[in-house]
Amino acid sequence: MRRRTYDRPPHGRLRTALRPLAVLFSAAALLSAPLLPVSGESAAGAAASAAERPGGGQERASGQEWHGGWAASVQPPGRGLFPNWSQQGFARQTLRQVVRVSNGGTGARFELSNRYGTSALNVAGATVGRTDRGAAVRKGTVRAVTFGGAESVTVPAGGELFSDAVPMRVRELESLTVTLYLAEPTGPATYHMAASATSYRAPGDHRSDESGEPFGETSLSWYYLSDVEVRGEGGARADGVVAFGDSITDGFASTVDADNRYPDELAERFVAEERPRSVLNHGISGNMITFGTPGTGESGVDRFRKDVLAEPGVSTVIVLAGINDIGLGRPGGQIPDVSVEQLIAAHRDVVAQAHDAGLKVIGATLVPFEGASYFTERGEEKRDAVNEWIRTSGAYDAVVDLDRVLADPADADRLAPAYDSGDHLHPSDAGYHAMAEAIDVGAL
Repeated sequence: MRRRTYDRPPHGRLRTALRPLAVLFSAAALLSAPLLPVSGESAAGAAASAAERPGGGQERASGQEWHGGWAASVQPPGRGLFPNWSQQGFARQTLRQVVRVSNGGTGARFELSNRYGTSALNVAGATVGRTDRGAAVRKGTVRAVTFGGAESVTVPAGGELFSDAVPMRVRELESLTVTLYLAEPTGPATYHMAASATSYRAPGDHRSDESGEPFGETSLSWYYLSDVEVRGEGGARADGVVAFGDSITDGFASTVDADNRYPDELAERFVAEERPRSVLNHGISGNMITFGTPGTGESGVDRFRKDVLAEPGVSTVIVLAGINDIGLGRPGGQIPDVSVEQLIAAHRDVVAQAHDAGLKVIGATLVPFEGASYFTERGEEKRDAVNEWIRTSGAYDAVVDLDRVLADPADADRLAPAYDSGDHLHPSDAGYHAMAEAIDVGAL
């Protein structure tokens, strides 16, 4: 095998790696189902059709005082990589979920998504509070979340909607606990599979409970909650950053409930420098940029408008996508054998969509994956070719070379041991920290 070597640039201090998820990523198992007929558009024709795409999310992004605090891309219900509640949904149960916002403001509102629901979602009531420990909420902080002045709301099948504004001061990097009471059967639930965070469930109506004791069931996925927006101070802001990609953006194998995904670490950098900014994570574990699948939803090309362009106050998007397309595809297999030309066409498509919306686009090179379950020599050749295109084509406004940041100095096709979660594909907590440190925040 041809070996590449190069010096690693400095990263600053590295956080000690904590124990990653016990379950390692098995994308082939997740994506063994047939491809989704998402839009009928293949990546080979992606660039040609980019100019025909309408702008995304004007209605959602029109509230000038709002900017993104937290986000998660939603997926169709499925079995996923570990047990979850998406296929059976909820009935006469309370769902409690914890999220950490990247920046603060004087109020908050919450988006519920029923994008992949086949029937209306009826929410009997909702609350928000400041997170204590586990499923507990800090005493005296529980507040009702209303929808058009009512405590209940119906989200139509395929629909998404925001709550009313909750007047509460939210601090940057603060964790909020959002609780939904789902009295009527929901059917299969729109969700985000790999949350790297614990969600909680209890029988009956416990939306106003401060104690976490009734919440005896847990899950590592998020359900229905897709965005938290905060009301800014001093007028509109347009400096938000969206991280877009697959499981490496999603933070798979980072320590559960520790907020060590690379977008979390990037948000911490902004706060440490006393200039907090919106940093939104739109990664989906297992996602492909060229094609959609039942397990991971729409392709990156097709979901970019819904997930990225719909966010308010965004100026920059960081794109890290393509390793699943390379690793999962096989000649004659259920997952197409995606070519380098198709991958480049898909990257050009998302760049065109972002530029049409006036966004700066940062391209991230694909990280080493030798030793991963789906590594092949042919896949490595594709990764090298795509990375060379990202570095030299000029299609992206700037490049962050994560390939070189995370590579083992002794074998540049592998992750450095300190940055490897153990599956030779996903970074450890230290690796995610190094990714965030490698980004030139002045260029965002």
